[in-house]
Amino acid sequence: MTKRDDDPKNTDQNEEVANPGRRSFLGATATVGALGVTGGTGTALMMGGSGGAQAAEGAKSKDVPLGQLDDYYGFWSGGQSGEIRIYGVPSMREIMRVPVFNHCSATGWGMTNESKRIMGDSHRFTNGDTHHPHLSYTDGSHDGRYLYVNDKANSRVARVRLDVFKPDAMVSVPNVQSVHGLRLQKAPKTGYVFANGEFHIPQPNDGRDLDNPDNYWCLWTAIDGETMEVAWQVMVDGNLDNMDADYTGKYAAATCYNSEKGVKLNEKMRSERDWVVVFNIERIEQAVKDGNYTTIGDSEVPVVDGRHGTEVTRYVPIPKNPHGCNTSTDGKYFIAAGKLSPTASMIDISKLDDLFAGNLENERDVIAAEPELGLGPLHTTYDGRGNAYTTLFIDSQIVKWNMEKAVRHYNGEDVNYIVQKLDVHYQPGHNHASLAESKDADGQWLFSLNKFSKDRFLPVGPLHPENDQMIDISGEEMKLVHDTPTFAEPHDTVIVPRDMITTKQIWDRDDPFFAETVRRAKEDGIDVESDNKVIRDGNDVRVYMTSSAPRYGLTEFRVKEGNEVTVTITNVDTVEDVSHGFCVIGHGVVMEVNPQQTSSITFTAGSPGVYWYYCNWFCHALHMEMAGRMLVEPADS
Repeated sequence: MTKRDDDPKNTDQNEEVANPGRRSFLGATATVGALGVTGGTGTALMMGGSGGAQAAEGAKSKDVPLGQLDDYYGFWSGGQSGEIRIYGVPSMREIMRVPVFNHCSATGWGMTNESKRIMGDSHRFTNGDTHHPHLSYTDGSHDGRYLYVNDKANSRVARVRLDVFKPDAMVSVPNVQSVHGLRLQKAPKTGYVFANGEFHIPQPNDGRDLDNPDNYWCLWTAIDGETMEVAWQVMVDGNLDNMDADYTGKYAAATCYNSEKGVKLNEKMRSERDWVVVFNIERIEQAVKDGNYTTIGDSEVPVVDGRHGTEVTRYVPIPKNPHGCNTSTDGKYFIAAGKLSPTASMIDISKLDDLFAGNLENERDVIAAEPELGLGPLHTTYDGRGNAYTTLFIDSQIVKWNMEKAVRHYNGEDVNYIVQKLDVHYQPGHNHASLAESKDADGQWLFSLNKFSKDRFLPVGPLHPENDQMIDISGEEMKLVHDTPTFAEPHDTVIVPRDMITTKQIWDRDDPFFAETVRRAKEDGIDVESDNKVIRDGNDVRVYMTSSAPRYGLTEFRVKEGNEVTVTITNVDTVEDVSHGFCVIGHGVVMEVNPQQTSSITFTAGSPGVYWYYCNWFCHALHMEMAGRMLVEPADS
């Protein structure tokens, strides 16, 4: 069901609608107000009808014929699973899951020595909360090299190589608690990865000021996109939420809520306005170069003061508890969604030079427009044709609106900027259109990542799936095409054409992913591509073997109870898709070994006995026979 507003100030409860059951339920929640809906358990919120949505007439087909490839890669965050999920668009076939911050019992991620090196000390965390996946840039266009993603749960940022779809670097961000918003420098390339610290804490957080929130602060972090080392941080007022960067490389902007510095729900919503913090990257870099920074605790990362009144930031007041911050693909605006206000605030990026130079009377002079869109605006995406699409959480809608008409309306013209509103099911959070995080937005597909599915799918108990809905935006009207159930709240997505990504089908033998393992083997005098040997060094036992379907180079090896055992396997097969694995029964040991890959894992031998190991990735007609024995002798034998 679609509808059009004749007056942009109209609210949904004043409209005549085609689905009174569903819309009456939503209208009832609207009268409660944003606080009532977002702050309570919301019985009414959870009891709506289905709305009867189906694929819209005249929409593009999502069907991809058997044996043919999708047009786009879709990179979905895995939410509380800690992984990245890869979908083909438009078919919405799930192609792969990439473990990042989680431990994976299929691939051994988080257990293998190679993954532990990448995860560093943080491999001790078995959980993650992936939020915002973003692809690297060159001159404002995605270049297909890397995907970066954050872990809100444990304050980490990871980089995923898109030639092998494996993480190759991970950093724990110091001095912050929870990395929420994550965005990349777009021009001239992804020099920096920017990370918002969300929860304000004492600095340093070493037990001081536990009960004094006035001395709590948040930090904005820049990570070098190539080295994956933290370059510098900026201390700010307020809780940093979401953010984005401009298309010049000069500015970034982040929404902030909790200007009140509250620690309880009611304390965080007293102010009618919070702000967007605008960061002047050149000034921050100069401050670091000039030594105008401090450090916090044991961290050596430069921390620049960016609180109110400093030269490196400006605070633009906007309503209220703002959430999403998204740069328009024409490079003109930072658009911040109001969340507890029905508005979106359009910040004119061309005025930021004057703002920092002190040529404007006040910070609000950079506001180009503040259109009223509906209840609960959260995130905005674009079609490259001058239109923006904003999720309305409370209204359960996507609103399509024209940016330049919104500016004209703000300047006094009698013009309607609302193009269309489309019901989605239900309570949308993020949305994303194809290529809409770059200057190349193509206006083909939009995804609404809805937090609730309610009655859209077969019931599976109290924990419901989420519902990601695909919408055709290639024409004048949005047309709903498909529902996709998803698990563990995928938070955000980015969608790029398939020809932007070039992958390896088998590993290169000199790949840095396992180079350290090969170097260690050479120190033992081992050629990992041909040798099958056991090396004993006191309590350490290092087992080297090859694998070639359907056999391991060693079909048995002996250890003693309590030995620290490291098994290193090289898959010498050269045929793509002939993956092997290594799983030791009763030891919690598993890893994947793909063609031409070397993998290793270290564990402690258990009590005496026979323990079979086997290939856990089907590789051959004799796959079941691809096994061997680990013979564990008593420690005192």
